[in-house]
Amino acid sequence: MLSKTALITGASMGIGLDLAVLAARDGYDCILVSRNEPRLHELKKVLETRYRINVHVFALDLAKHDAAARLTSMIAEAGLSVDFLINNAGFGTSGAFADLDAETEADEVRLNVNTLTELTKAYLPGMLERDHGHVLNVASVAAFQPGPYMAVYYATKAYVLSFTEAIHAEVKGSGVHVSVLCPGPTDTNFFDRAGSELSFSKMPSHLVAFFGYKGVMNNKRVIVPGLSNQLLVGFAKLMPRALSLEVLRRVQKPTDGKAAESTT
Repeated sequence: MLSKTALITGASMGIGLDLAVLAARDGYDCILVSRNEPRLHELKKVLETRYRINVHVFALDLAKHDAAARLTSMIAEAGLSVDFLINNAGFGTSGAFADLDAETEADEVRLNVNTLTELTKAYLPGMLERDHGHVLNVASVAAFQPGPYMAVYYATKAYVLSFTEAIHAEVKGSGVHVSVLCPGPTDTNFFDRAGSELSFSKMPSHLVAFFGYKGVMNNKRVIVPGLSNQLLVGFAKLMPRALSLEVLRRVQKPTDGKAAESTT
């Protein structure tokens, strides 16, 4: 039986870690990528012991210039191919756009948009040649509306949603599945690190990962886990854009005037 390999970015915690576990449980060898090398090696040991698979670790900051090219080169040098691409890595910034650090905002776009696009470009053609493969891109319910005080984050997730839906349509009829996961508030460190004081009922990350994994396996185009998040998306689509902007402007305005960033 031929081995199959999953590449998971942002694999050291939260949704990415839980998706890695699900892939390993299904017999995928795993390529784990994040900045946190010690955490990746801990996860490698657990997955290899529990599921008898091979795990490869690459510690990289995918928000930096040429990071995607460096990663794909290292994967090729290791003689690995990718059958399942999970673009999970991302981060968000919170605060008035005019006050946020320009380089941090550029890193946010590079990670959330450029790296995701480049990795999809690198591995989708091979999947189409083999007529089998999966791509799961992680966006957010933020993708369905603009977000004052998180302007770049919301915009990047809108890109991920639009991009993935388009690719899903392009590969229709092939053996390749392309899906976008749009979680709502999730029990990770996102809101804590963003400095958000918003109070939401957060879905456990392992449930978000489960719905995402199940959805891409079933070739579902857009995956919004949880009834409350589905209702939120429905309201966002129906609400007049001016009203939506005003509500989010009031809700998301930092109370202390400080900017913050967070990793997803």
